[in-house]
Amino acid sequence: MESITGFCSSFVPAWPRWSVQLLVSMTVLLVSSSGVKLLTGSPEVTDKKTAKQKKASEALLGQFKAFKMQYLTVYLVIMLADWMQGTHMYTLYLSYGVDISALFLCGFMSGAIFAPFLGSAVDKIGRKKSCVIYCVLEIIINCMEHSTNFTVLLAGRVLGGISTNLLFSAFESWMNSEFRKRKFPEAWLTEIHSSASVVNGSMAILAGIVAQWLEDMMGHIGPFKGAVGLTAVALMLILQWPENYGERSEDDKESSDSDSLFSQFKLGWTTTLKNPDLLKIGIVQSFSEGAMYTFVFMWVPTLLKLAPNSDVPTGAVFSSLMIAITIGGNSYPIMQKFFKSSEMAASAIYLLGACSMLVPVLCLTMGGNCFYPVLVAFMLVEFSIGMFMPAAGICRSKVIPDNLQGAIMNIYRLPLNLLVVTGTKCTDLLDTTTVYSIVGAWFFIAAVVQFTMTDTWKSWFESDSKASASASTKTKGKITSTPPKSKAKPKATPRRSTRTPGRSSSRSRSTTRSKSKSRT
Repeated sequence: MESITGFCSSFVPAWPRWSVQLLVSMTVLLVSSSGVKLLTGSPEVTDKKTAKQKKASEALLGQFKAFKMQYLTVYLVIMLADWMQGTHMYTLYLSYGVDISALFLCGFMSGAIFAPFLGSAVDKIGRKKSCVIYCVLEIIINCMEHSTNFTVLLAGRVLGGISTNLLFSAFESWMNSEFRKRKFPEAWLTEIHSSASVVNGSMAILAGIVAQWLEDMMGHIGPFKGAVGLTAVALMLILQWPENYGERSEDDKESSDSDSLFSQFKLGWTTTLKNPDLLKIGIVQSFSEGAMYTFVFMWVPTLLKLAPNSDVPTGAVFSSLMIAITIGGNSYPIMQKFFKSSEMAASAIYLLGACSMLVPVLCLTMGGNCFYPVLVAFMLVEFSIGMFMPAAGICRSKVIPDNLQGAIMNIYRLPLNLLVVTGTKCTDLLDTTTVYSIVGAWFFIAAVVQFTMTDTWKSWFESDSKASASASTKTKGKITSTPPKSKAKPKATPRRSTRTPGRSSSRSRSTTRSKSKSRT
């Protein structure tokens, strides 16, 4: 390892040695995790000896692989374009000399305002059309980034909030609906979500290199020009997709456009509010992703404060963090084997993120040289993010109705964006230790709420309910069977009647008839 580090350092002499060691170590771990994933594979997809695989024909398996490639190819191009913008948007606005915080805040608020209404439109007009609209919006937005006018940039951020909601709802909704439409086994869904997490991390690493090359060639606007070309390629690929709307009732299909859109909006909200599992998934997603986005604002200033001589090559550290996400995506299918369900695995992942945030909290509180422990903790946070992306996708697909995926997933964006705004403001108003405590608390809340959706929690709750009911029954039985003590003499036991049942019944019926006649 030392010789490899020395060899790599010769190409980047300006980088501190620790950054080269970090990048080399993370690369070795990435290659190792990828090799393990290839060797073990996903048993639901590649192991021909499992029960599910015996039921699935070779033709169905081939169709699944083609579908997976069709979706991931578009996802790869879209995420590469998105990451290229994200890594250089701050420097672009800085070169324009505009109010950067106002632009970012406008984007988050736009996402929060439009999220509740946008999802219903996604389900109504179709998921493929929504993906096409996303691509068109992104091309327009990246063209607007060429302007130095603040009003034009502000309008671009408003459209950016809309496009971000589409990015994280329309594509996944199309994939989930098309997956079930083609009747693939549900267990195979893990393979797509895991691969999407790996693709996301890989494109983030590649985006840093490609964006830097474009910036060197064309200036700060270079990455955005590249994003326009990539988005146009994605648009051409999406046009080959079939359209889907989810499983809709005949009433929805026959209703008018305005009525159907309003009913979809209303149905999405009422379904979310009435279903406890849907509410819990929304809480988990909001707190976990809110913690993730707040952490994004914190890691650079924290490392600059703790690093020796404040020398931090942010590009190298960013690539290492993205490699950690990719390793997490590779590791999730393996990790899931050790848990009974994806809900249990997700709860453990969020707990890992919460525990990782304890390191900067304790180190910054106690002081001293804690740069390396904090750096390792940051890698663990990104590793957990790489794992909870597929875990969260699988948990969402289990509880969100197919015909309301766009509506409900965008409803979740409302509290998420509000938490992101809150976390962003906390970074300006509170000290670093307090902010990391909040991030850890949000991860912990996500872990606890996710755990309440597991079979283990439900079995505990049911056993407690049965135990309390049994105890109540026993108590009532004891009260009934134990007569109160009294000094009064016991009543004499009545003599057993010698009348036959038939005669007694006859007399009773005749008495009843006579009473009814007298009333008449």
